This record gives sequence, structure tokens and C-alpha cells, in this order.
Amino acid sequence: MWQYEKKLQYPVNIKNPNPKYAQIIISQYGGPDGELGASMRYLTQRYSMPYNEVKGILTDIGTEELAHLEMVCAMVYQLTKNLTEKQIIESGFDKYFVDHTTGVYPIAASALPWRAEYIQAKGDILADLHEDLAAEQKARVTYDNLLRLIDDPDVRDPLKFLRQREIVHYQRFGEALRLTADKLDSKNFYACNPSFDKNCGK
Repeated sequence: MWQYEKKLQYPVNIKNPNPKYAQIIISQYGGPDGELGASMRYLTQRYSMPYNEVKGILTDIGTEELAHLEMVCAMVYQLTKNLTEKQIIESGFDKYFVDHTTGVYPIAASALPWRAEYIQAKGDILADLHEDLAAEQKARVTYDNLLRLIDDPDVRDPLKFLRQREIVHYQRFGEALRLTADKLDSKNFYACNPSFDKNCGK
């Protein structure tokens, strides 16, 4: 299914370590609206999608989210590389360091580990697509919040790229919803689930 090219989708070249930034950026790895949840959500939902075009959109975006997860991990790794004990303690990174050293662990900025409840696969095309539209907006807001708190241009540059991709994904899920609406008529749009009920709308 995938062809792996051994480079990031967008370059991450951070010159100055900053564990404070790492502690908030990591939310886009293991937080409630992060890239790990996004990739799992879309690559799971695609199995119950009855329309190939929508399944293709979910596969495309879910795959790209894996690339974004890789970028976020690269950012956290570079921001915590070669830290001194003083930097670890003064930045408040010591609690994370005790549990994970500088390993990249899926956790939110609030220190909650990643949870499967962050994703949803309802098996209903409309419910899942509306979930996806909301997820992309929540991720975009998280990137907005990170950009409000970070002033290092080396860190801001990939964050801006990732934020822009959330907007594109939102637009593509809007396209998926329109494709779905065109295939559902007034009898089955809300009354039954065409991916489950074989006689839906008949």
C-alpha cells in the first residue's frame, strides 16, 4: 500500500534545543487532537465507507497524518537533544525525563498519555465524516495555539506547514461529505445507514 521515502514530508531543522517547546508540541503527537489519533481514526474509518471515492480520501489523509506524526516526533526529538541536567530541571522537563528520558512518548501537553478514546469509528458515513471535519478544525486550533506560544522561526516554520495541511484536510473532508450527499437521497440521508443496511432507501 505504501512506498516509504526516507525523508520528512517537510524539513525540520531546529538549531536551538528547547524542552519547554517540546512539552507543548508533543500534544500534536499524543494529545486528544494530535496526529497519532488522526491517522488511526481515518485509516480505521475507511473500512466501513461504502463509496470508493470517500474511502480513497480517508486513505490519503490517514497516510499523510502518519507523515505529520513523523514530523512532530522529529521536532520533539530535536528540541530535547543533548540537554544538560540544568536545562532539564529549569525547564520543568524533569518529570517527563524521569519516565521517558528523552524518548518520544505519545502524551498530551497536559501529561495525559494517548488514549484510544481520542478516535472514533462509528461505522456510519455521515457520523464519521462530521467527526473528521471537527477533528481537523480542532487540530488547526491546536497549531494556532502553539504558534501563539512559540517564537523560534525554526520551530514555527514546520508548525505553519502542518497547520496549513489541517485546512486542506478539512476541505477534502468537505468534498467527501458532498460526494456522500450526492449519493444519498431524501429517503436514506438520515433514516438509515447505507454501509450497514442493504435495503437502505428502497
